[in-house]
Amino acid sequence: MSTLTDTPLTESTYFILLSLSPSPKHGYAIMKDVQELSESRVLLSTGTLYGALKRLLDQGWIIRLDDANPKGTVRDRKVYKLSEHGRRALKDEIARLNNLLTAASQRVIEEQT
Repeated sequence: MSTLTDTPLTESTYFILLSLSPSPKHGYAIMKDVQELSESRVLLSTGTLYGALKRLLDQGWIIRLDDANPKGTVRDRKVYKLSEHGRRALKDEIARLNNLLTAASQRVIEEQT
């Protein structure tokens, strides 16, 4: 399991983790949610998404669940869930981004006075 670092998350990783924060999702739902959350700035191809999911699985930031024959389909579908480690990484990134915004806001206020 990878340890958390001060390295910023990539935008795609951030949005994948954010997508999984409320509930588990299958790959296509993650892809569509990331597009919506990012206001279409991040458009994940299937290969990019599953490469990122594999890396996040290897790091222990997400967990794969099996959704056996969902809604009468013939094959099983993989569902992904944010792990506690991944939730901490997301919270750390949100705090880092908030710090950046605070610093920028303070600087803009200083410039206006």
